[in-house]
Amino acid sequence: MTRQNELRLLPWSGPEDKPCYLSTDDRYGYMSRLADNIESEQLETATELLKQAAETLGDEHASPEDTQLLAKELTGALRDVLRVATSRGHLLDVSEPQRI
Repeated sequence: MTRQNELRLLPWSGPEDKPCYLSTDDRYGYMSRLADNIESEQLETATELLKQAAETLGDEHASPEDTQLLAKELTGALRDVLRVATSRGHLLDVSEPQRI
């Protein structure tokens, strides 16, 4: 079993939007692979939304509703990407030796 400081932040939330963590020594287990796949999908979604944002914001005929929907989707994608960055950053802190 992993130590408390080695828990993996998962790319989804639990009840009441609380973070979920995985405690395992198996980086290739079912839950680890599921988390990796979901993180990959979240990053792909953010990439597509970024392209859509550039198009929408560059379109002088874009409606306020379109812009508001885009902002809502970007907010969700940013939340997901920050969770992935936090999780991966923590994994790097735990697995890489400290450099001086």
